[in-house]
Amino acid sequence: MRTMRRTTVDTPSDLLGLVGTELGVSAPQVVTQRQVDQFADVTGDHQWIHVDVERARSGPFGGTVVHGFLTLALVPCLLADILEVRTFSMGVNYGLDRVRFVRPLPPGVEIQGTATLVAATAITAPGPEATPGVQAKASVAVEFADTSQPCCVAEILFRYYA
Repeated sequence: MRTMRRTTVDTPSDLLGLVGTELGVSAPQVVTQRQVDQFADVTGDHQWIHVDVERARSGPFGGTVVHGFLTLALVPCLLADILEVRTFSMGVNYGLDRVRFVRPLPPGVEIQGTATLVAATAITAPGPEATPGVQAKASVAVEFADTSQPCCVAEILFRYYA
């Protein structure tokens, strides 16, 4: 398991000088079968490999697996452990590039996130106030905490406004 490590900056513009930097490692967390079942209820995706514990035991993964989109939905929480911007008025998820679910994640297994800042550019918010900000792209891996092997990798786009 990797040691949690965080990058802290005062303002969004401080990200401009960190391109190419590994931002850190999140605290470990576990996705439970209960969370998987709740996600299935919210999305309507009740595929047996996710929710039927008995049937999944004899399935291709030897048990249930976490929905890929649930794993992806955890990325903002993992990033909150990894990157702290102290002063900003608003932060938004802006999009995703190159998402891959590279290994199945069984419920009950510890995961950690790692992130590297791959791009950051100055932007201005649309509207009458034209608030300055930064659009950033981080390469994020959701990893098995015990082996550091990724189960999900994605490039995450986010924006912070001053």
